[in-house]
Amino acid sequence: MALDNMVQALIESLENKRTLLHISSQLGLAADARLRNCLRRDEEDIVAHIVSIFDSTSMQEVVLALEGDSAQGFLDVVQEALDRGALIDQKHARTGRRIVRKLSEACDKLPSSLFITKVVARETHPSFGGGFGDVYRARYEGRNVALKHMRHFLRGSQLRDIRLRLCREALVWKDLNHPNILPFIGIDRETFPNSLCMVSPWMENGTVLKYLDVHGRANVNKLLFEIAQGIQYLHSRNVVHGDLRGANILIKEDWVACLADFGLSSFTDTTSKTHTSNRAGSLYWMAPELIDPTRFGLKFVRTPATDIYAFGCVCFEMLTGRPPFSELSETAALFRIIGGERAQRPDGELMISDDLWSAITTYWAEESASRPAIDIVLQNPVWPIPVPE
Repeated sequence: MALDNMVQALIESLENKRTLLHISSQLGLAADARLRNCLRRDEEDIVAHIVSIFDSTSMQEVVLALEGDSAQGFLDVVQEALDRGALIDQKHARTGRRIVRKLSEACDKLPSSLFITKVVARETHPSFGGGFGDVYRARYEGRNVALKHMRHFLRGSQLRDIRLRLCREALVWKDLNHPNILPFIGIDRETFPNSLCMVSPWMENGTVLKYLDVHGRANVNKLLFEIAQGIQYLHSRNVVHGDLRGANILIKEDWVACLADFGLSSFTDTTSKTHTSNRAGSLYWMAPELIDPTRFGLKFVRTPATDIYAFGCVCFEMLTGRPPFSELSETAALFRIIGGERAQRPDGELMISDDLWSAITTYWAEESASRPAIDIVLQNPVWPIPVPE
């Protein structure tokens, strides 16, 4: 079968399947054994064709050149196979996720399964805002949710860049499932015309910084341990968070810390070549090799080691209520950081134990190779022993 024909046949197969399921449901045949067997065989054939595309460089090039409805159709076919767990070989699953990311970015589309409907009762004014977006409270399926929305004043290339960042964030976030990661619900495109919103559960307890201000710092080590567990999960899936700081860590209803905001996240999978060159971020939490990569003989790349540096800054921030060098302007702080200086150990009421301070200083070591991997971080005896469930 010619390459173009195979790709087109795959795209049509998903639409045919949806039509057949709709008709069978209307006729009361959805549970018919013969129909189910036929669908299962068709699904196996679809997966076999997907795998043959993934195993061929020339076929992948054809796929990544798709546009319009053809691109949308292929995104949906591959995402549906990923969602069903049909790509059993992890190599093929990784390739599938990579192709979805690259094709999505190239054609400015997302898999249809990411979109949700019937988000209601959006509040008139945003509850808070960030660099390019506002967060509104709304309702979805009987519960409060947060809508992360791009601001209306963005235009032209800036709007395109932010939309790409939103799509990239959604494609990273949707695959994450862990107690210390904020859940992803979906993308809403109805609440604001011609604009996308990412939807997540509403965190009534707010950020970890708000929690510590209200409840004190008695549980700070527990929360830091939970944050480290979230980082470990990300790194185990070859994901770098890229923007760890107190404002991006929320407290769930069960008082557990969870990581949020994956807008600067990237993949460490060397086959994907998806490291972002976007230098946005929060300087006070930024590793020296991100501020001045040429001094280290590097390119600007967020890595697990830059996450560890940021985690050290988060430790300091949560223990003292402020990030390192917050008393300085960003420019002055930049020169301190690239000069090898680090924040001074606080004393008095904000005293930090010797063991924890020693750990923090290794997290923000000057050389990235001197920082521990997150698995080593979690072995530190300063953390509380988890209570068995």
